[in-house]
Amino acid sequence: MAFLIERARLERDTSYTEMNTILASRTGLRPFDFDLESERAAMGHLLGLITRRDRRSTDVMISALVLYLNENDAGPGFYSLAVDLGLLTRTARKSEKWDFWVKQVAAVHRHYGKAST
Repeated sequence: MAFLIERARLERDTSYTEMNTILASRTGLRPFDFDLESERAAMGHLLGLITRRDRRSTDVMISALVLYLNENDAGPGFYSLAVDLGLLTRTARKSEKWDFWVKQVAAVHRHYGKAST
């Protein structure tokens, strides 16, 4: 979670690949193997746990900062979690999801941004 907070304070995003590299570096554990569906799912699960824990005190979805490599959007797991948390409807259109994500990124930046340090 510390890495995501650092990114938020800089008002920056990150990719799953960068997060994987930093996580392995900081923990000494091997990185997730994104060639395996189970390990991609494990990273998503980890991000969900981080987001749920952080959200209790911040009311934002910090995982909004994690983007697919070469994309400018969160992954489907982000939107599924938002539905589970009651923040987004299951029937949300693509444009509604995009708007929700943009607002979450801004909220994360506001919460952790330079002014809050």
